[in-house]
Amino acid sequence: MLRQSSRSRAVLSGAAVLALAASLAACGSSGGGKGDSAKGDSAATGGVAGTPTADGGASGTPGTATPSIGTGKVLMPTGPNANLAKARDTSAGPIFVTTVTGAKSGVAGKVWVWLPPEYNDPKYAKTGFPVLTLFAGGQSNGYNTWTDNQLPIQEENERLVKEGKSHPFIMIMPVQNFNGDEKNALDCSDIPGQAKMGTWMAQDIPDFVRANFRTVQGRDGWGVMGASTGGFCSAKLALQHPEVYKAAVPIDGYFIPDSLLWKGHDAERAANNPDVLVAQGKADVKMLVTAGGANPYETKVVKNWVAKAVAPVEIKYYEQPGGKHLTSDFKKMIPDTLEWLTANLTGPEAG
Repeated sequence: MLRQSSRSRAVLSGAAVLALAASLAACGSSGGGKGDSAKGDSAATGGVAGTPTADGGASGTPGTATPSIGTGKVLMPTGPNANLAKARDTSAGPIFVTTVTGAKSGVAGKVWVWLPPEYNDPKYAKTGFPVLTLFAGGQSNGYNTWTDNQLPIQEENERLVKEGKSHPFIMIMPVQNFNGDEKNALDCSDIPGQAKMGTWMAQDIPDFVRANFRTVQGRDGWGVMGASTGGFCSAKLALQHPEVYKAAVPIDGYFIPDSLLWKGHDAERAANNPDVLVAQGKADVKMLVTAGGANPYETKVVKNWVAKAVAPVEIKYYEQPGGKHLTSDFKKMIPDTLEWLTANLTGPEAG
């Protein structure tokens, strides 16, 4: 069920301030377990026993590979290997969960992982796969709407792969906050005095992915996508880190950091403000930015932000006919977003 929030979303356009109503509140989930700690348990190393796969891992589980050097555009896993536990099954294969402790951020948080069925197919033993990081709506404390079947992107990805319309993506789904207080959210950023969430997301998590899975060399196979609050995160991280991400899809997002934790830190807040970043002309990234056509506040906010983009940022705007700020409408956009990402990211590369 859609969770409503009192957090308002705003974007500046000249002297005017366009405030999003509460109906544009972050979309979340009431499910999902206990929140992580910013200094929680570290991730264990070592694989899961089972039938060896091409990587030396367990059949049906992420490969726990022997470190090796990539060839061409393929980056083979470097280790150390994380301990991934199965969170749940989908018709397109299991979703795993682990705790990633960041060497650069000091943050420890849960990360969910899904591997396309092709990953463990012996035909792809020396193939690197593109990576898609997904951010949820709401506070995403201990849960992620991309993992609990509200947004069944894994099944849609596999369906589109079989139809020749999508790359098979490794999907990475991190926790975004360590409590449910949206007024004091971490905004996927390094807020002074708080957990260094921005560093964890943009540096430690990619390091974790490269350590454990066969990926594509460089940024050409790396994308980020999110809905509502996750739209803010995906836009911000792509603009801040074009060296990591080539493409981003903010779905019905907002573009100004609004956590109360920024109080007294105006300079740092500006450095993490997509409304500022998009106009700086520094990020060579492509974006598909969406808004729900049934909500005039949302469409105005998104259009105003898109209009501020300065090259080399390249943005395509899509307005969902009749779309509302609801998880059920975000779900309808999954096929189009996957096809757009496929057109703008490198697919699997054989070594």
